[in-house]
Amino acid sequence: MQDLSGARRPQPEGPIPTPLIARRRNVAGQRTRQDQRGNPTRATKMDGHPSPRSHHQPPPPERDGSFNYDIESMDGGGGGGAWRGRYESSEALLRYDDEAGGGPRQPLLRKRTMNTTSQIAIVGANVCPIESLDYEIVENDLFKQDWRSRKKKQIFQYIVLKWALVLLIGMLTGIVGFFNNLAVENIAGLKLLLTSDLMLKQRYFTAFLAYGGCNLVLATTAAAICAYIAPAAAGSGIPEVKAYLNGVDAYSILAPSTLFVKIFGSILGVSAGFVLGKEGPMVHTGACIANLLGQGGSRKYHLTWNWLRYFKNDRDRRDLITCGSAAGVAAAFRAPVGGVLFALEEAASWWRSALLWRTFFTTAVVAVVLRGLIEFCRSGKCGLFGQGGLIMFDLSSTIPTYTAQDVVAIIVLGIIGGVFGGLFNFLLDRILRAYSIINERGPPFKILLTMIISIITSACSYGLPWLAPCTPCPADAAEECPTIGRSGNFKNFQCPPGHYNGLASLFFNTNDDAIRNLFSSGTEKEFHMSTLFVFFTAIYCLGLVTYGIAVPSGLFIPVILAGATYGRIVGTLLGPISDLDPGLFALLGAASFLGGTMRMTVSVCVILLELTNDLHMLPLVMLVLLISKTIADSFNKGVYDQIVVMKGLPFMEAHAEPFMRNLVAGDVVSGPLITFSGVEKVGNIVHALRITGHNGFPVVDEPPVSEAPELVGLVLRSHLLVLLKGRSFMKEKVKTSGSFVLRRFGAFDFAKPGSGKGLKIEDLDLTDEELDMYVDLHPITNTSPYTVVETMSLAKAAVLFRALGLRHLLVVPKTPGRPPIVGILTRHDFMHEHIHGLFPNLGKSH
Repeated sequence: MQDLSGARRPQPEGPIPTPLIARRRNVAGQRTRQDQRGNPTRATKMDGHPSPRSHHQPPPPERDGSFNYDIESMDGGGGGGAWRGRYESSEALLRYDDEAGGGPRQPLLRKRTMNTTSQIAIVGANVCPIESLDYEIVENDLFKQDWRSRKKKQIFQYIVLKWALVLLIGMLTGIVGFFNNLAVENIAGLKLLLTSDLMLKQRYFTAFLAYGGCNLVLATTAAAICAYIAPAAAGSGIPEVKAYLNGVDAYSILAPSTLFVKIFGSILGVSAGFVLGKEGPMVHTGACIANLLGQGGSRKYHLTWNWLRYFKNDRDRRDLITCGSAAGVAAAFRAPVGGVLFALEEAASWWRSALLWRTFFTTAVVAVVLRGLIEFCRSGKCGLFGQGGLIMFDLSSTIPTYTAQDVVAIIVLGIIGGVFGGLFNFLLDRILRAYSIINERGPPFKILLTMIISIITSACSYGLPWLAPCTPCPADAAEECPTIGRSGNFKNFQCPPGHYNGLASLFFNTNDDAIRNLFSSGTEKEFHMSTLFVFFTAIYCLGLVTYGIAVPSGLFIPVILAGATYGRIVGTLLGPISDLDPGLFALLGAASFLGGTMRMTVSVCVILLELTNDLHMLPLVMLVLLISKTIADSFNKGVYDQIVVMKGLPFMEAHAEPFMRNLVAGDVVSGPLITFSGVEKVGNIVHALRITGHNGFPVVDEPPVSEAPELVGLVLRSHLLVLLKGRSFMKEKVKTSGSFVLRRFGAFDFAKPGSGKGLKIEDLDLTDEELDMYVDLHPITNTSPYTVVETMSLAKAAVLFRALGLRHLLVVPKTPGRPPIVGILTRHDFMHEHIHGLFPNLGKSH
């Protein structure tokens, strides 16, 4: 999914995982090597200038007509200005093996290399550069003056506007969620009614052509708008939202075009009969809505609102996008509390109590909006919507009483869920790697792959029910049997009057109705064992091959369907020793498979309880989730964590890897370090900005400005560009009070605009006379950046970096008499590939 390239690094020890992108040759005929995620890397000269790129290698996508590189770590961190740093020579770091009696271990040879990893990712099979987000508060003179000058009225406006935006996010997400369900129920309902009418006339081949043709048209349309308009809209979007809230701004993942394709592509994909859900895309949709409001609209699409000027920073946008992701879950499942817990457990990397209140308020608004719209539909004004879509799978009529024997059955179900979940994640990883080779060939191949999967899905959905036996309708059926012209448990399909086809009742329904049929209570003999086995095998395999095509697709529904099916199988097999209803076993099976694939516990537990309105099942759902997650964790990571790694997103985990304890912060920083003086020559600044893509530059005062070299702080690239554009220059190199800068600029002038809309160095047109002048950087320098001493363990620094949501972490020397800064750590410097590139023997020694 995304990131930049840097210098060549030594070949890592051991096998390299299967790459996501095929190797390419450069102009000299040499292979361009890839990092361990499979992303191609470019050589970069040691002075920071990118080397000429092969004409065979696609350039990163442009943002608003220009490249927007974020090579924060091209030299291990980065600043700008004149080079005043040192270049670390190769060094041998001798470690001791305490477990082996304190003897010296194999030395870790430090290679001379730059950070080549985690700077190019893959979004929608497009290679593009990554930017990190500035969550840290920049405490410079402008910021301090702005807060001192704010009146109570302005602070009150800020608070009210933030709550108003949260309200708006909840309302819009609820409306979009309802619209999605309304559209799916009506489009899919019309398709199924047309097919059923033809089958009642015994025109079976025509019925298949109509069914498969409708599916193919819907699938092709969804793939076309996704491939050509917004490739980033493919998949569920949850990994991208997780990465954004972790501090990674991947290209176009929250753009208005992505929002458009996410909504309509999801409707078309689900209506096309694919084994996928609209729940994951709803999380992405909520985040896109929050981002659109949080950045004040979009200049590209002429949607701008100047009254949203208060939220021109990443911190406020992060809060709003967290609320948006929670609202997406609440809209998809009608589970407001589950949405809050999902944002807390899975989506957000940074949390605080005020955010809890806002997400809770957002999801409550979603619940109220959905309730009002559904009540409106009860009057019959919503077409085929009626009882479909957003209605809960109500199991509250069955009051379970369970014994020790039932608990044993639940433990078995949890183990099965863990094994199946780990296998599902393993197979999905392999399939997505294969799909990436197809998808990178261009939109036509993406559409062709989607069409092939659509034909396979239609053939399975229509063909497999012919293998199922016809079952006589139960005499005490609570509803019409067979079901004609609507959703229901008893589909006639090809059976004679008075009979129904159990497999057709699952395949020839929307996914929501199929789940409802599996969860239904008092239906012990409704589905044959062979029917359940065939349905589970088909759903398991189709769920694997469907995720990864160029269609917005979620994994929740396929996982719930497969889990509910084998839950019913286990419930039927263990019927002699358990008194639980097979519908309750289906619920527990869905919980076990969700725990085995997603590795979420608290949020999944609450979502399922809100879905089914069955609080009595809480202890059993908790037990099965804990068992399945524990079992699956022994095999691999959660599915969303795997996809984050696969896309190349530099995600910072909450915990540090064990090998990081063997290194210190000074081991992974590399040079040359680029710094500015407190009063710097304009030409030096412009030169540094042109030849680097760094976003943070240390500012160091030197004699005679100070008695000894002194670290002033950190200045951001975007702030430098604003200052240069304002042309507040001096002819003499003297430190000023900064009052003229404070009079000329306001804090809002330095606020971060929407994605990709900031100033570029190419926008500046300075004369030779101006380049020879000086500028005082003190007023815009963050005088309180986070720093760590160079001897701090890398593990401790990584935890600090992630917990504080940093973009730059300055490394300072431990001993006096040295330059006041050793280097800068960014998230790229904590990535495994970079560290193993610096120390190839690290894996073998530790």
